[in-house]
Amino acid sequence: MYSNNIVTESGDTFIPASQRPDGTWRKARRVKEGYVPQEEVPLYESKGKQFMNRNTKPEPVKLSSGETAQRPIPGLFIIEDKEKKQGKKKNKNKVEEVTKQLQQVTVSEKVEVVQTDPAKKLKNLKKRLREVEALEEKLKNGLIPKPEPEQLTKIQRKNDLLLQIRELEKQIG
Repeated sequence: MYSNNIVTESGDTFIPASQRPDGTWRKARRVKEGYVPQEEVPLYESKGKQFMNRNTKPEPVKLSSGETAQRPIPGLFIIEDKEKKQGKKKNKNKVEEVTKQLQQVTVSEKVEVVQTDPAKKLKNLKKRLREVEALEEKLKNGLIPKPEPEQLTKIQRKNDLLLQIRELEKQIG
């Protein structure tokens, strides 16, 4: 039984009335036998955490291969990797090798122009021409009161688009 519980003559157990932080009072509550208040319920600990609390420092274990392993949790063996200790030195060597390789690399100034399919390019140019013509119509009808500078430059490129379309149509034949 918990110290703050009250047991009546009839054998009923009560939690006594108490004052809340805001000043109001809680009524006394009847509870069943064996009731444990939430504040007094012990926190759950996993088996691994219980083991770690019992053994503050795990002792190293010698394996049959002759290596030393740490055993923080039963059944788990952590083998110390000698390469990890030497890893920083290896990383420095790798960085130096990569920098040497980069110094040997030369960049050529030749630029290869990728040839696209003339039919695709013609289709794309016709699409752009349609967009320009639609924009011109909107300007004529007054749907766009203040055209943006990008829209005006797009309209100015109409002649260039027409020339490119004619050249491609000649190539395709």
